[in-house]
Amino acid sequence: MGLVRHVVCAMSGGVDSSVAALLLKRRGFSVTGVFMKNWDSLDERGVCTTERDCEDAYRVCQTLDIPFHQVSYVKEYWHEVFSNLLKEYEKGRTPNPDILCNKHIKFNHFHKYAISTLGADAMATGHYARTSQEDEDVFQQTHTAPPTTLFRDRFEIRNPVRLYKGADLLKDQTFFLSQISQDALRQTLFPLAGLTKEFVKKIAAEAGFHHVLKKKESMGICFIGERNFENFILEYLEPKPGNFVSIEDGTVMGTHKGWFTMTLGQRARIGGQKDAWFVVDKDITTGDVFVAPTTNHPALFRDTMRTDRFHWLAVDPPPELARTQMMECHFRFIHQMPLVPCTVTLNMDGSVWISLQQPSRALTPGQVTANTPVSQNTV
Repeated sequence: MGLVRHVVCAMSGGVDSSVAALLLKRRGFSVTGVFMKNWDSLDERGVCTTERDCEDAYRVCQTLDIPFHQVSYVKEYWHEVFSNLLKEYEKGRTPNPDILCNKHIKFNHFHKYAISTLGADAMATGHYARTSQEDEDVFQQTHTAPPTTLFRDRFEIRNPVRLYKGADLLKDQTFFLSQISQDALRQTLFPLAGLTKEFVKKIAAEAGFHHVLKKKESMGICFIGERNFENFILEYLEPKPGNFVSIEDGTVMGTHKGWFTMTLGQRARIGGQKDAWFVVDKDITTGDVFVAPTTNHPALFRDTMRTDRFHWLAVDPPPELARTQMMECHFRFIHQMPLVPCTVTLNMDGSVWISLQQPSRALTPGQVTANTPVSQNTV
């Protein structure tokens, strides 16, 4: 008998993580399912969806005859994800909570819990993504301390693991994984890497996971559910009324309850206006939200932006960029957005300038950008 590897699988109560756990067990791993509780409140119907999801995950683990644990990161999520989110909204930015959750919770606290507390050889998730390493390589990895300098020593990790797109390009979730650490990536299995969503559903049906198959796929921000975003955010931030102002002639079109209730490119809800107007800019000092009368107004398009300190998953920074300060890449800032060719220029502080080959609509401050070197199918 060979050594049986222990894998901890993050279970959400959905079809993807359920099938991920099933596939791991079929491959002979010793699997433990763990449900993470990150948010603590009722949905718009007064139902605690977290409890229902936890029950669904537990039922799957019972069916698979694998151990089940529940772990709470409510406090960590509040301090490291949600508080950060509110601060960003107040600055007029549009952060992505799913990316922040993966970075701070799932591939940080949960990763450490799986490896250090439960003694797992690796963790696994139901993401549609893959990496440059074979599964057996995952079990050979050792912990690497985070870099103490601005840039990671490129000799520190001789064979960095790269994040690749999954086989289902429509469901590909690498965008949501773009901020995780190299250390966590090296110790993660993605059992759905080579599968399409349709095939995953077929496996779930054959396994009798009908209770998770019936669930609606979660879309949008997990803790808001189907509630109106403006109403939700105003539960946490004081209203800061201001004017809707036409970008074309400065006419005041109406009033709003706070610039943080809107993001660039969305339709503005202006009382008394029959025609559609779209948010093109925000001035948080005056409270003015600038709007345009068409969805593709020129004011909505940009072809250049500067990032904060850039997070490189593999080598920091990539050798080509370190050598020449410029690199050809592909760019996206929204999940499933078609990749746009771009040129990346490295700044001394680790931030980058991104020049797009064609302008993109509603490039929004605070959003994460994912850049893929043109020579590889990586993030």
